[in-house]
Amino acid sequence: MIEPDSPVFATVAEARSEWVLTLTGPIVARTPETINPDLPTGEIELRIEEIAVQSRAEELPLPVFGDLDYPEETRLRYRFLDLRRERLHRNIVLRSEVVQSIRRRMVAEGFTEFQTPILTASSPEGARDFLVPSRLHPGKFYALPQAPQQFKQLIMVAGFDRYFQIAPCFRDEDGRADRSPGEFYQLDVEMSFVTQDDVFAAIEPVLHGVFEEFAKGRKVSSKPFPRIPYSEAMLRYGSDKPDLRNPILIADVKDIFDRDDVSFKAFKGKDAVRAIPAPGAASQPRSWFDKMNEWARGEGAPGLGYIVFEDEGGTLAGKGPIAKFLSSEAIRQLAAKTAKQGRGRGVLCRRQGGACGDAAGHARLKIGNELGLTRKDVFEFCWIVDFPMYEWNEDEKRIDFSHNPFSMRILPARNSCP
Repeated sequence: MIEPDSPVFATVAEARSEWVLTLTGPIVARTPETINPDLPTGEIELRIEEIAVQSRAEELPLPVFGDLDYPEETRLRYRFLDLRRERLHRNIVLRSEVVQSIRRRMVAEGFTEFQTPILTASSPEGARDFLVPSRLHPGKFYALPQAPQQFKQLIMVAGFDRYFQIAPCFRDEDGRADRSPGEFYQLDVEMSFVTQDDVFAAIEPVLHGVFEEFAKGRKVSSKPFPRIPYSEAMLRYGSDKPDLRNPILIADVKDIFDRDDVSFKAFKGKDAVRAIPAPGAASQPRSWFDKMNEWARGEGAPGLGYIVFEDEGGTLAGKGPIAKFLSSEAIRQLAAKTAKQGRGRGVLCRRQGGACGDAAGHARLKIGNELGLTRKDVFEFCWIVDFPMYEWNEDEKRIDFSHNPFSMRILPARNSCP
C-alpha cells in the first residue's frame, strides 16, 4: 500500500512486471473491505515508505505468468523463462515426488538400489550408441548405456537378488510421444530365481500405489491386474499395450468375407479382416464415416469400409457401402460377432499381413476418442503375457526377437513363433 502523496509514489508507478524492487515499511492490518481470503497474507499489507530499484526488465518474449501455449522454438530459446512458469514448476515437482514414491515402495518390497556406470562398452538395445572418446586410449571410445543390462545382471550374479535403479538411458533415436530424443529415465528392475508370478507380485503394489498416490481423484484399476495373452491383445485391441479405458473390442471377420455368398473383393481372400465396432455412431452423418476413411488413408491404410445394422420390422438389415455385397446370413454373422458392442455401426479395416492389427488398433483408438467412448478419469492396468519369442520384421523382411532375448522366457514351446 502506498499513498499518492508519498515521495516514492512516482517510482512505484514507474515499475513494470519483472522489475526487482526492495520495498521497506511497516506491516499493517488490512481494512475489513480489503481483506483477500485467497492470499496467505490476505489480512495484512506492507505500507511502503522506501523503495529501491534493484533491476529493470524489458518486456519479456515469453510471459512467465499463466498457462498460455507458445511455440516450442520460443519455449526452448527462452528456456530460463519457460521454467519459471507454474505448469513447468508443477511438472518438475511432480516428477521428483513420483521418483521418491517409487524408491520408497521398491525398498519396501525388498529391493536394493544401485547406480551403474555411465561410461561402458557398447550394448545395443535397438538404437545407435552415443560414443565418448577415451583420453587414455586414443582412437578408442566408450558408449553411453542404452540400458544397464550387463551391469544389473552382474549384480544378480554377485548375490544381490533384488535390484532396482531409476536408470538414465541414452539412445541415438528420434523422440517419441512418451520419450525425449537421445535420453530418458526408466525404472529398471532385476530379480533372481523367480517366476513370472513373483515379478507381478513385486511390481503391482509399486505401480498401483504410485498411481493411487498421484491420481488426484481418478480411479485406479484394482489388483491383481488382469493378464491378457499377447495373441488376444493383438486381436481384440490391435496392440500389445492396449488402452483398456476404450471399451471397443475388435473382431476377426475374415471367415465371413471369405464366404461364397459374399462378393466384396476388397476383403475377400485377404490375410486378415478386422471389424471395429463403433457404438453410438448411428447418430453420426455420412460425413463422419468419410472423415474416418480419409484419416485411415492418411495413416497409410487402404481405407475403412462401414456397414450399418438396423432393425426393419424385426429383421436385421445392413446398410452402407459394403452391405450390398453381403448376404443376409453374412450380415447376421457380422452383427453377432460385434453384438457385445451394441447394434451401432461396424467400421471395417482391411490390411495385409501383420500390419492389419496395427491399423485396426489405431482405428479403435481413433473411433473411441471421436465418439467419446474412452474414459479419461481412470487408470487401467493389465499385464500382457505369453509374448512370442520371435516376430516377422516387415520392413527388413526377416525374423527378429519380439522382446529382450536376455530375459528368461516362461512360455510353452507352442508359443515360440507367431
